[in-house]
Amino acid sequence: MITLIDGPMSGVLLVMLMALLIPIYKTCRVCGTWEKMLAFASIATKTSLMILVVSVLRDDWMIGLVGVLILSVGNASLMLLAHVLRRLNEA
Repeated sequence: MITLIDGPMSGVLLVMLMALLIPIYKTCRVCGTWEKMLAFASIATKTSLMILVVSVLRDDWMIGLVGVLILSVGNASLMLLAHVLRRLNEA
């Protein structure tokens, strides 16, 4: 059977997963658009960092490339969406 990560690094990933639950909880409670966008940006960033940690531990650079793409493209599209929403609110 193939295990993902052995030893103390599984604890690090568990802590990262618990930190990921904080913005998910915040998203469920808040009804404002900007707060939801901030929570989703936090979720995307933490998820991509978890992917990068797993790729380093597994020594697989292709998984790391996916993490970098999610980190860069995901946050850039969120910034564009924020500008569009701001322009809609101004008009």
